[in-house]
Amino acid sequence: MKSWRTKLLGAEFKVIRLQETATDSPLTDDPQKLVDWLTPLLATAVRYNADTENMIVVLLNTRRRPIGFEIISNGTLDTILIHPREVFKPAIVLGAAAVILAHNHPSGDPTPSEADIKATRDMIRAGQLIKIDVLDHVIISQATQSRPKAWSSLRELGYFYS
Repeated sequence: MKSWRTKLLGAEFKVIRLQETATDSPLTDDPQKLVDWLTPLLATAVRYNADTENMIVVLLNTRRRPIGFEIISNGTLDTILIHPREVFKPAIVLGAAAVILAHNHPSGDPTPSEADIKATRDMIRAGQLIKIDVLDHVIISQATQSRPKAWSSLRELGYFYS
């Protein structure tokens, strides 16, 4: 029988590429600041597709400043599949103290769906188990004349438990 060391030597490893951020990253205490910081980065991200839903996890240090982000899932026009394993893996690898979830709505309407709310609450509970705070879930879309804000925050809408 092979020892675990022998098995490990034959194993393959995957290095996750995170988007690099400047050391003077903005505080993310306000969803608008997060959207202002993240939107230009998404425009140049290789995995981002504005025509489908994309789940993004923003990784934060103890000072609540971004240390990177990862696009963890690409979905369809109106659906995205996420699991705590994929959401928290980059946070664990980078030693993030907290995360902010974000995803886009290609429809242009940032109103959260029931599935968005349920998935957010599932991620909050998973984060509590591993002591990584989920600070917010921001849905990014497009501003219109009737809706000048191009995003909605599930925390601001009251979907986070205190």
